[in-house]
Amino acid sequence: MSDFFQNIVGKVGSALGVDVQAFVQQQVQSLLQPQTIQALVDRAEEAGLGDKVRSWISDNSNLPVTPDEIRTILGSDVVHEMVQKTGLPADGVLTALAHCLPQAVDSKTPDGVMPAGDKSA
Repeated sequence: MSDFFQNIVGKVGSALGVDVQAFVQQQVQSLLQPQTIQALVDRAEEAGLGDKVRSWISDNSNLPVTPDEIRTILGSDVVHEMVQKTGLPADGVLTALAHCLPQAVDSKTPDGVMPAGDKSA
């Protein structure tokens, strides 16, 4: 599991009792780094959902994603870990991610351009 997804799991887990959607949006915004955006694209491509994630990066409208598609992109192991750490229902976490992940990726890729990665990392 990538560090990006591990960080989301940890951050959501620490938010027990907090408005999940607002918290997830805040954390997704703060955690998206160039390499994690690429990892998201790669996982979406493998799942046959690359067109959706690529739309979030492009300067066109974002294609919506369903909670089930988020589960497919993230993988059941990540979803299960989020549920275990937070005690929140999977549907709640997935719905929040489906709502805010497209906007988060879009905001990190202005003008449809992937941000430059840190070459020293």
